[in-house]
Order: sequence, then structure tokens, then C-alpha cells
Amino acid sequence: MIVLFFRLIPPLSITKKKQPIMKTVLITGCSSGYGLETARHFHAKGWDVIATMRTPREDILLRSERLRVLALDVTSPASIERAIDAAGPIDVLVNNAGIGLVGAFEATQMPHVRKLFETNTFGVMAMTQSVIPQMRERQSGVIVNVTSSVTLAPMPLAAAYTASKQAIEGFTGSLAHELGHFGIRVKLVEPGYAPTTRFSQNTDVRVEDLIPDSYAAFAEPIFAGFAHPPLVTTEADVADGVWQAANDCSGQLRFPAGPDAVALARAN
Repeated sequence: MIVLFFRLIPPLSITKKKQPIMKTVLITGCSSGYGLETARHFHAKGWDVIATMRTPREDILLRSERLRVLALDVTSPASIERAIDAAGPIDVLVNNAGIGLVGAFEATQMPHVRKLFETNTFGVMAMTQSVIPQMRERQSGVIVNVTSSVTLAPMPLAAAYTASKQAIEGFTGSLAHELGHFGIRVKLVEPGYAPTTRFSQNTDVRVEDLIPDSYAAFAEPIFAGFAHPPLVTTEADVADGVWQAANDCSGQLRFPAGPDAVALARAN
């Protein structure tokens, strides 16, 4: 009966309402990488941008009346509340803040796994929950969750990281149905491998500490592949993917970003 019930769920649809012109976006994790480039991209398109980061740095973005930098730690309820209050009405929320973790799962201490989930999973959920009331009242808005191409195909030495991102894939797909009733669109952007970002540096765990000697022979060719990938994703690829997702009204849920991510999505 449960299986039959879910089969009867109609395809994802958004309640048809007159959509106001969207102009304000709040982006998490803007200190570098995807978030920084996405903030620049939306600003260049004429939007009002609220760029958030744990430690505000206004020097990395152009000074503009249409751009504000706010402090935000997505793992802190108090910080989220302060940022949302200071931001005012938000048309689009981009959940980009995240931390990476590469290594053998056997060598990954559970405190590190929990820290990963606090940012990549629970932080996304908390930010999403904080903006739903205002979007529901306006009957409009978009939430874009940035995950990873590790959700498109199994990849080695990324078990905990993959789990934290796969959780958001399932969360987003389900949420898109329930919020669509209120005219709110929920999207996924799935970036590929971007060697120019700080993915492996934005955690306090060194990769070397997560590759025990017993895993060295297994890990060596994998890291060699990382050094010479046939296709890569750039920050601009992801910024454009977020822009497309935020402005899409077709009902499309997933937006692979970067040539490698697109290739994985097509293969699957």
C-alpha cells in the first residue's frame, strides 16, 4: 500500500501564481570558491546580493549599494537568526556553504563526520527552514541547494562526504513537492570536480591523516587521477548553474554544473 501511495504522487509541479520579479539573493559560503563567484554573477546580473560568510571580508567583493556582506555560521541557530533578520525579504536562498572531507572512512573519526553533517546537511536544513515562512507568506521564492557530483556516481575515499550530500539530494526532492504547493521552487545544483577551489583545505583534517598505510596502494592511483582529470568544473560553471536553477520555472530539479558533472549525469 505504501509503494502504491507513492506511485500515485503526481510529477513535481509548482502552484501557478503570478511570480513577482525576483531581485534579492542570499548566498551562504561566499568567502571563496563557488559562493564568491555566484555572488559576483548575480550582482553582475543586476540583483541585490547578500553574501554571507563566517568571517566577513568586504575586500573580496566590489563595493556596491546592491551588495551586503553579513556574518553567518550555518551551524549556529543564533547566527542564522541574526543574519535572516538583518537580510530582510529574500527572493532566493542559495545554500552553498560546505566543507570537504577526503580519505578512508575507517580512518575518519566520528567527530569529524558529525562536523561534516552539521555544515553540509543540518546547516542546509536550518537555513532552508529559516526562509520558508516568508516565502510561503509571499507565495513565491526559490531555494537552491548546492551538492556535488559525488551524488551522481559512487566515488572512492569520499564516503562520509557523499553521505552528507546525498542526504540533501533526498531532502530537496521531497521538499520540492511540499513547497511547490505554495509557489516556492526548490532546486539542486550538482558541481563537478573543481581543483581551483579550497575543497580539501576548508576542513581541519589533513588528507594525509586519513590515508593509513594499509590504504596507500589503493589511494595512490586515485590521487594521481585527481591531479590529471580529463574534465573539470570551474567556479563560473557553478555560478551559471545556480543562476539557471534560480530562474528556472520548468519544474526541473537537478542542474549538473561543469562538463564532468554533466557527463556523469548523462551516463546515469
